[in-house]
Amino acid sequence: QEYYGKELQKSQDLKTNACISSARPLPKMVRDALERVHEEVVARYYGCGLVIPECLSSCRILDLGSGSGRDCYLLSQLVGEQGHITGIDMTEGQVEVAKKHIAYHMDKFGYQKPNVEFLHGYMEKLGDAGLADESYDIVISNCVINLAPDKRAVLREAFRVLKPGGEMYFSDVYASQRLSETIRKHRVLWGECLAGALYWRDLYSIAEEVGFSPPCLVTASPITIGNKELEGIIGDCRFVSATFRLFKVPGGSRAGPGQVIYNGGIMGHERELVFDANFTFKGGEGEVVDVDAEMAAILQSSRFAEEFLIQAGGANAAAVPGCRC
Repeated sequence: QEYYGKELQKSQDLKTNACISSARPLPKMVRDALERVHEEVVARYYGCGLVIPECLSSCRILDLGSGSGRDCYLLSQLVGEQGHITGIDMTEGQVEVAKKHIAYHMDKFGYQKPNVEFLHGYMEKLGDAGLADESYDIVISNCVINLAPDKRAVLREAFRVLKPGGEMYFSDVYASQRLSETIRKHRVLWGECLAGALYWRDLYSIAEEVGFSPPCLVTASPITIGNKELEGIIGDCRFVSATFRLFKVPGGSRAGPGQVIYNGGIMGHERELVFDANFTFKGGEGEVVDVDAEMAAILQSSRFAEEFLIQAGGANAAAVPGCRC
């Protein structure tokens, strides 16, 4: 809290690119939305990726570690006035910055009443902040889970507050090996999002233990240090900034592999939906894509169901019905 609330005053103060790298360009609709976010909110942004998933209209979204509120104010525009964004952060100074600009943004967006709220609290203890079971369609997080000592607790709480079929879409920093005590206790490396980085294989085991579907890797990019002293402490360990998506798939949804056709109905992704590193769906072309059982279950049970014709087994099988958030 000291590092983020006092020592860092703007993103240019960071000593590594761990919290500012992004593996893919911003879509136009996101760039346009970002231009409407207050300059102080943008200046105090320390995220490590793009955590703006698709198909957001009227969704309820929770931002873990919302900081100055940049991603919340972006998403506020994308979910629309009928949607809702909750941001929670442990740093009071950042929450104060976010709250200060609510009226400014609601006026800028032309909303009659706020669709955002900001809470001071801890992502390991969302219940303490009054967040109920199965109350959100999506949970996002941008380069903050590495700051939580108990990452299992964070994923357990995210799973708890998600509705069935809900998604956790998050960017964070991952290490090529489990980190030494020296690295994990280094103050600057912790504040720069490196000392708390999870060994990437552990994400898969924790996600499975909590109940999520296997992680879908969206993007990944290497992190550069650019500081000789910090490089010497890190040694041969390598770090990447990566975006993953996890889904809370209901138990009865995993029927088997299938074939899907994307209808091109998601705003901003009409021609192509890059779902993750393995699956890209062309819109409006009737292109049939073979998917494994996990992806079939995700598409069937999530907010994406209405955007896909999902056929179990082969092309002549009956379409699997779905619903949308």
